Amino acid sequence: MSKFIYTNTPKFTGRNVPIDEIARATGKSSAFLREGLKQGFLNFGFACKRKNAHNFSFYCPDKLVWEELGYFNGNPKKFEL
Repeated sequence: MSKFIYTNTPKFTGRNVPIDEIARATGKSSAFLREGLKQGFLNFGFACKRKNAHNFSFYCPDKLVWEELGYFNGNPKKFEL
Protein backbone atom coordinates (compact mmCIF):
# COMPACT_ATOMS: atom_id res chain seq x y z
CA MET A 1 0.00 0.00 0.00
CA SER A 2 1.41 3.38 -1.00
CA LYS A 3 1.54 6.20 1.50
CA PHE A 4 1.01 9.75 0.39
CA ILE A 5 2.22 12.82 2.22
CA TYR A 6 0.22 15.91 1.36
CA THR A 7 1.82 19.26 2.01
CA ASN A 8 -1.18 21.41 1.15
CA THR A 9 -4.42 19.93 2.47
CA PRO A 10 -7.80 21.67 2.60
CA LYS A 11 -9.17 23.03 5.87
CA PHE A 12 -11.52 20.28 6.99
CA THR A 13 -14.47 21.08 9.24
CA GLY A 14 -16.01 17.63 9.70
CA ARG A 15 -19.00 18.75 7.69
CA ASN A 16 -21.36 16.02 6.52
CA VAL A 17 -21.19 16.21 2.73
CA PRO A 18 -24.67 15.46 1.33
CA ILE A 19 -24.98 12.39 -0.88
CA ASP A 20 -26.57 14.52 -3.62
CA GLU A 21 -23.52 16.80 -3.67
CA ILE A 22 -21.17 13.82 -3.95
CA ALA A 23 -23.35 12.35 -6.71
CA ARG A 24 -23.15 15.55 -8.72
CA ALA A 25 -19.40 15.83 -8.23
CA THR A 26 -18.70 12.21 -9.21
CA GLY A 27 -21.32 11.71 -11.91
CA LYS A 28 -22.79 8.69 -10.10
CA SER A 29 -26.40 8.42 -8.99
CA SER A 30 -27.24 9.08 -5.36
CA ALA A 31 -28.97 5.68 -5.21
CA PHE A 32 -25.72 3.98 -6.29
CA LEU A 33 -23.71 5.88 -3.68
CA ARG A 34 -26.19 5.10 -0.89
CA GLU A 35 -26.25 1.40 -1.80
CA GLY A 36 -22.44 1.30 -1.97
CA LEU A 37 -22.20 2.80 1.52
CA LYS A 38 -24.79 0.34 2.86
CA GLN A 39 -23.00 -2.66 1.35
CA GLY A 40 -19.57 -1.38 2.39
CA PHE A 41 -17.85 -1.29 -1.00
CA LEU A 42 -17.61 2.52 -0.93
CA ASN A 43 -15.40 3.90 1.83
CA PHE A 44 -16.03 7.64 1.93
CA GLY A 45 -18.71 7.54 4.62
CA PHE A 46 -20.92 5.50 6.90
CA ALA A 47 -24.45 4.09 6.66
CA CYS A 48 -26.32 3.49 9.90
CA LYS A 49 -29.65 1.72 10.01
CA ARG A 50 -32.11 3.30 12.36
CA LYS A 51 -33.47 1.07 15.10
CA ASN A 52 -36.81 -0.57 14.25
CA ALA A 53 -36.97 1.15 10.86
CA HIS A 54 -36.10 0.56 7.23
CA ASN A 55 -34.37 3.93 6.87
CA PHE A 56 -30.64 4.58 6.91
CA SER A 57 -28.73 7.65 8.01
CA PHE A 58 -25.58 8.56 6.11
CA TYR A 59 -22.53 10.42 7.37
CA CYS A 60 -19.84 11.43 4.87
CA PRO A 61 -17.23 13.63 6.58
CA ASP A 62 -15.49 16.07 4.27
CA LYS A 63 -12.01 14.74 5.06
CA LEU A 64 -12.93 11.15 4.26
CA VAL A 65 -14.66 12.21 1.03
CA TRP A 66 -11.52 14.11 0.01
CA GLU A 67 -9.21 11.21 0.89
CA GLU A 68 -11.26 8.61 -1.02
CA LEU A 69 -12.65 10.65 -3.93
CA GLY A 70 -10.45 13.74 -4.15
CA TYR A 71 -13.50 16.00 -3.84
CA PHE A 72 -13.57 18.95 -1.46
CA ASN A 73 -15.87 21.95 -1.38
CA GLY A 74 -14.48 24.71 0.81
CA ASN A 75 -17.55 26.87 0.38
CA PRO A 76 -20.62 24.62 0.60
CA LYS A 77 -23.03 27.59 0.48
CA LYS A 78 -22.00 28.16 -3.15
CA PHE A 79 -22.91 24.60 -4.12
CA GLU A 80 -26.28 24.51 -5.85
CA LEU A 81 -28.25 21.32 -6.33
